[in-house]
Amino acid sequence: MDLTVELARRAWVVQVMGLPVSVHLRGPGVRTDAVAARVERLFAELREVDATFSTWRPESVLGRLGGRMPDPATAAPPVREVVELCELARARTGGRFDARRLPLPSGGVGFDPSGLVKGWAVGRAARWLGDLPDHDVCLNAGGDVLLRTGADRPGWRVGIEDPDRSGRLLDVLTRHDGAVATSGTARRGAHIVDPRTGRPATALRSVTVVGPDLLWADVYATAAVARGADALDWLATLDGHEALLVDATGRVRATPGWPGR
Repeated sequence: MDLTVELARRAWVVQVMGLPVSVHLRGPGVRTDAVAARVERLFAELREVDATFSTWRPESVLGRLGGRMPDPATAAPPVREVVELCELARARTGGRFDARRLPLPSGGVGFDPSGLVKGWAVGRAARWLGDLPDHDVCLNAGGDVLLRTGADRPGWRVGIEDPDRSGRLLDVLTRHDGAVATSGTARRGAHIVDPRTGRPATALRSVTVVGPDLLWADVYATAAVARGADALDWLATLDGHEALLVDATGRVRATPGWPGR
């Protein structure tokens, strides 16, 4: 196969869900209208998710609820799925990821599934590119990355940013498939709340998790920041996942199977 055709590239970037979301494709059809239409449908689905789940938009489904948790018995299927996933995430993280009592943009505390919705939405929307077998896919949602690469193709290179020095990389991973997600204080300050205290979690500056699925990589990274000092031991117990973290002193540590070590 002609490698210059195989590795033809195209990228799209759109601001949606309050962050930049980019789609990078490699493959023979990246310049075609058919591929562009699929990418636009992906972005359209993310806009639909934002219109439903944004806690910043008073007209969204969650905005109208004012912090109350939707009733799964009467909610639309996507809302019911997210509520059920939030409960599963709470169980899997020992309560360190808990969407039920988080600070709301309008003040007070209530149900805010944003820490799960991004990974869920990107993974769900990626199905619009799922039947392009000759194309490699890299979806980047505000630094959380979902990857797919065909057999015998070069992997994608993903940089892990130093939370204390913008533009400096702690590590660069070469990944063919799966997800890379980072949570921490570098971009948004200490915005992750420790459910045990109701106060911002400050023991860790950043946690990056690699795994097969973006939803769970993102949830586990967020839960690890909330967990604090013993996060690395907990992360090491998660089958199929590895992690790199930076604590409040700047010390960098990783689970034993971290791919960059």
